[in-house]
Amino acid sequence: MLPSFSYVRPETVKDTVKHASARGAALHAGGTDLIGCLREGIMDVDKVVSLSALADLYGIRETADDGLTIGALATITEVAENPLVRNKYPGLAQGASEVASPQLRNQGTLGGNLCQKPRCWYYRGEFHCLRKGGDMCYALAGEHQFHAVFGHDRICVITHPSDTAPVLAALGAKLRVAGPDGGKTIAVENLHVPPRDNVLTETVLGPGEVITRIDLPRPAANLKSSYRKVRARRSWDFALAGVALALEMDGDRVENSRVFLSGAAPIPWRSRSVENVIRGRRLDDKTIAEARAAIVENADPLPGNTYKLELFKGVIEEELSAMGRPE
Repeated sequence: MLPSFSYVRPETVKDTVKHASARGAALHAGGTDLIGCLREGIMDVDKVVSLSALADLYGIRETADDGLTIGALATITEVAENPLVRNKYPGLAQGASEVASPQLRNQGTLGGNLCQKPRCWYYRGEFHCLRKGGDMCYALAGEHQFHAVFGHDRICVITHPSDTAPVLAALGAKLRVAGPDGGKTIAVENLHVPPRDNVLTETVLGPGEVITRIDLPRPAANLKSSYRKVRARRSWDFALAGVALALEMDGDRVENSRVFLSGAAPIPWRSRSVENVIRGRRLDDKTIAEARAAIVENADPLPGNTYKLELFKGVIEEELSAMGRPE
C-alpha cells in the first residue's frame, strides 16, 4: 500500500527546486523506481514533486560543438532509438536498449535511470540494513549471489543497477544540475557514492538538486564504444556482469580508453587495470588475454558470487575481440 503524500507539479525549474528542497520531498520522473520504493517503505516521503511539466528537460539535441545534450526526462526508449545517439555513441544506444523491459524503457527516464535505488533484496525488504540506518549488511553473510565483487570494502555489497551510467561515464558525459545554490556540473563518473564515503546515500546530489540534462562531448573521429550485459533473463534482469567500452583508436592500436563495469560494485566501476593493459597496444590475442586477467585484479568476491569473475573475464574477452576486428 502506498503511504499518504502531497503531490505538486511545478512549471519551472526554480519552483521545482523549491519544492524538492523541503524535508520528505521526492522527485517523480518516470516513476518506475519511485512507486516501488514507496510501496516497499524504503523512503519516507511527504511530498512527491513531478518533473513532467518542465519542457526543457525533454528532448535530444546536437550541440554547437557537435556533441549531444539529452534532457533528463528523455525516456530510455528515446535514447536507445535516437539516430543521433546510435550514430555518435552506439555504446549508449546499446546500454539503453538493455535496460529492463520494453514497457519500462518506454516509461523510465535517463535521469531516473542514473539515480535509481539499489535492488538488494535486503534493502528492498523488511530488513533494517546498514543502508537504511541499521547496523549491518545482511547480504555479507546472507544471500549475495547477485551482489558486488568490487568496491564494497565489506561494508555494503549492493551493485549499482544502471545500464546507462557505466556507458555515460565511459563516454565522459557530464550532468547539468539545478539546485538551491544555483546550477553546477557533475561528471557522471563522480555522481555515485561508494559505501566507504557514505553508506546511506547513492549519489552526491543534495536536497533540492535536480538533474536537468546530460551532456556528451563531441566523439573523437576514431572513437569506438560498446556495452555488453550478461543477465539471468534476457528481457528483465539487472546485470550480473557487464562492460562499457570507449576506445580511441590510432589505426589498429588503442590510443586512449575508458572501461567501466556494471553488475560489479556499488557504483559504476572503472577498470583502470584493463585500461592500463590495452593502452598503446593492438587488440591481438596476447593483449586480450592480459586484459582478461586484469579485469578481476583486486576483486573481493563473496562465497556465493565468485562465478562473476569468470563472467567478467568472458565479457571483456568477447568485447575486445569484437573491437579489434577490421571494420
